[in-house]
Amino acid sequence: MLRFSANLGFLFTQYPLPDAIRAAADAGFDAVECHFPYDTAPANVAAALAQTGLPMLSLNTPPGATRLGEFGLAALPGRQAEARAQIAQAITYAAATGTRAVHVLAGLTQAPEALSVFTDNLAFACAIAEADGLTILIEPLNPRDVPGYALHHADQAERIIAALGRDTLRMMFDCYHMQITGGDLLERFIRLRPIIGHVQFAGVPARAEPDTGEVDYGWLLAQMAQAGWDAPFGAEYRPSTTDMTNSLGWLARWRGRGALHRPDSEC
Repeated sequence: MLRFSANLGFLFTQYPLPDAIRAAADAGFDAVECHFPYDTAPANVAAALAQTGLPMLSLNTPPGATRLGEFGLAALPGRQAEARAQIAQAITYAAATGTRAVHVLAGLTQAPEALSVFTDNLAFACAIAEADGLTILIEPLNPRDVPGYALHHADQAERIIAALGRDTLRMMFDCYHMQITGGDLLERFIRLRPIIGHVQFAGVPARAEPDTGEVDYGWLLAQMAQAGWDAPFGAEYRPSTTDMTNSLGWLARWRGRGALHRPDSEC
C-alpha cells in the first residue's frame, strides 16, 4: 500500500497554510509537509493537523535573506550564530506543531570549509532535536536547479552522516534531484536506505506531475515499498495546471493499492 504526502510549498499554494492542510486531506493525501511555515502561527497549523488527522512530516529551516539570494545558512562560514538561531527556531516550530523532521538548508557557498561548518551546525541541530524526538534531514540538491548549493551529491551527505554518527540525522532522498545527479534510483535507494529519513518525488526534467517525464514512478515507488519503505512518499512537484483536480490524477490511481506500471513506459 502506497501512501503520499502533499508538499505544501508547491501544492495548494492558493490557500493559507491551515486551509492548504485541509485541502490536502480532502484530496486524499495521507500526510503533509511544508517549506517555510513561519508566517503562520503554530497553533493554527496544529489545529488544522488535529482536525484532519494528517501528520506534518517535515519543514525547512528559514532560507535567510531571500532578497539577497540566500537559501539557507548552515554551511556558510562566519554565519554560525545566525544559522543556529534559525535551526532553533525551526525545531521550536516543529515541536509546537508535532512536525516530525526539520530539513536544515545548507545554503549557497563553495567555500572550502563549507561542509565542515555544515557538519558542526548539524551536530548542534541533532543535540537539540533529540530532546523533542525530531529527525534532522539534509538533502543533496542538483546543481542545475540550485547552482552553488553546498550539498549537491549523495556521497557528501553520506560522509557527513557517517562523521556525526547520530541516529537523529538522516538524508532526504529526493528522486527528482537524485535522477539529475546520477539516476539509477532504485539501486541507490536500496544502498542508502539505512540513512534515508524521507523520500520525495517529482517528474523529471520539468519538476511537474510525477506521471509525466522520464522516471516511471508507478514502477519505482512500488519497488521502493517492496524494499521496505513504509512511510508516505512526499509529492514535491510544481503543478502544470491551476486546476488541482487535473494535477492529481496520479494520486487517484496510485494511492492505497500499490503503483501501476505506466503503459507507455519504455523502462
